[in-house]
Amino acid sequence: MAAAAKAQKRQKPPRDPNTNAPWFKPVMFGFLIIGFLWILVYYLSNGRLPVQEIGAWNILVGFGIAFVGFVMTTNWK
Repeated sequence: MAAAAKAQKRQKPPRDPNTNAPWFKPVMFGFLIIGFLWILVYYLSNGRLPVQEIGAWNILVGFGIAFVGFVMTTNWK
């Protein structure tokens, strides 16, 4: 009986389905910030960085990364 009580105490309480996992907000903001920084670095380096070979497509890459973060905001609880 005592072992069953200890096992029951050790169980985590069920997670509230109306909240996000603890990693959700940092990942979401990370995508938004990285996308913004990608575009900022592209403009400040006159197209030499982050990936010179793809040229103006760097803007689309930056917006794509930021878009992933934006889409994640729709699921933020």
